[in-house]
Amino acid sequence: MTGSLPRVWVGGDLVDPTGPSISALDHAVTVGDGVFETAKIDRGQPFALSRHHARLQRSAAGLGLPPVDLAFVAKGIDAVLEGEPIDFGRLRYSVTGGVGPLGSDRGEADLTYVVLAGPQARPPASGALTVVPWTRNERSPVAGLKTTSYAENVVALARAKQVGAIEAVFGNTRGELCECTGSNVFVVLDGEVLTPPADSGLLAGITRELVLEWAVDAGVTIRETPLPLGILDTADEVFITSSTKDVLPIHAVDDRQLPVGPVTTRLRDVFRTRAGQDLDP
Repeated sequence: MTGSLPRVWVGGDLVDPTGPSISALDHAVTVGDGVFETAKIDRGQPFALSRHHARLQRSAAGLGLPPVDLAFVAKGIDAVLEGEPIDFGRLRYSVTGGVGPLGSDRGEADLTYVVLAGPQARPPASGALTVVPWTRNERSPVAGLKTTSYAENVVALARAKQVGAIEAVFGNTRGELCECTGSNVFVVLDGEVLTPPADSGLLAGITRELVLEWAVDAGVTIRETPLPLGILDTADEVFITSSTKDVLPIHAVDDRQLPVGPVTTRLRDVFRTRAGQDLDP
């Protein structure tokens, strides 16, 4: 693809990625009223689209939006993936409430559909985390939904980058470990893999979902359970998961150094193998 600009498709047409393409009155612009998915592109092919589509529908329903036209989304995906293959990158597709009033009330306009695809660097071998002082509200009406209202994540990730970390970790209002800005977090303690449950307020990631399934298949002991935020100070290993990071070992949490341990390494290898065998598991 030419340069590093993403390919952009809006409402049925490929558009100039740097030009205007949606209304200034779109409800996603005015109040963040929309949902989206991000899938990995590897060697020109998107990964786990069926699971991403299912979560998009769940997020739309949770936000009170009409059902998403997935056949229309598929046309956009095909359009942005045509041409020179993207070796590694990000496929993002969004559905918004459409043109609406300037306040929080919705209008009666059709949904807006936006699909983008662009290259990005492959993830590093490992990364560092920082714990931020802000909390996830597990009782929020949008907890667990992948909405376009991402300002909290923007602020927290900026903090992480300032201190040389790849991700920021949130606790929830109960003082429990929750999630990162765009990743789920796992810890290994005495050989057992633990991760926060959905009712901690996290967004249940697609990679998280696959790790939970594939770990069991591989004979690795893994479970979802409430965890104190302080477990990051005592865990033997820590790793995060996301659509573009897969299973990423963590070598530091703030000032604490950690090994890239055998359990994390095994799950990373299991994920790579299984993902390489099936593009849509």
